[in-house]
Amino acid sequence: MTDTCLSCRGLLPAGSPRTGCEACQYSVHTWLLELPRHLVLLADMLTPDTGPARRGGVGRAHAPLPVRLEVLDLTGPGQPVLLDDPHGDQTGSVPMTPLLYGWARYLAADYPSVRTDAHGTVHIERCDGALVRGGADVPGLCRWLDAYLPYAATRPWWDALHEQIELLLHRVRRLTHTRPVTRAKDAPCPSCSAWSLVEREDELHITCTLCPVRLTPAQYDEHRAAVMPALAALALRIGTAQQAAA
Repeated sequence: MTDTCLSCRGLLPAGSPRTGCEACQYSVHTWLLELPRHLVLLADMLTPDTGPARRGGVGRAHAPLPVRLEVLDLTGPGQPVLLDDPHGDQTGSVPMTPLLYGWARYLAADYPSVRTDAHGTVHIERCDGALVRGGADVPGLCRWLDAYLPYAATRPWWDALHEQIELLLHRVRRLTHTRPVTRAKDAPCPSCSAWSLVEREDELHITCTLCPVRLTPAQYDEHRAAVMPALAALALRIGTAQQAAA
């Protein structure tokens, strides 16, 4: 048992079985939802691009590849872990599907599945069967891992899962040129009073860009309900006064 989150080092509730906090679990949840949405963009990058015929130019000893190698490295087959590379021949990382499948198999082997037989005897087994039924493609593996995140956030290997899923998504985003959606909130920061609160789609908390304030959605809603009526009334008075002066 630990008193701080293995990923962000934030404090955990006293006596909690968690090793990963609620905010970090929420981030992994959003990453697993996002990963399958990139598959269409990655597939487009594997379409051969011949381009128009050109005259002249410098001759080549061989034709260039018509697809991007980093996309093949990301979407192709591979091992769940990197192989030993004493000569430095490897240039890529673990592909998308093997990495997700490796974590799903690891979690399935670690998760206790309880079954009671016809005689009333309780058996604790592995849940590998549920993994097979969930599908071994990226969408199926993401759904399976997402379903077991509450359990994963109590295990000593939570930090490794969090880090590897995050790094995988960063690799994908670099290729698809996408980024998480960030929305500005309309209530001012309760600490510095600046209109600098933002909500990012892959983070649980609403944060201030100027100071360390972090609010849960419920805390923000309570703060907004307390301050916005007075601010709206003030804005109305100022607008009315300016209109009268004009």
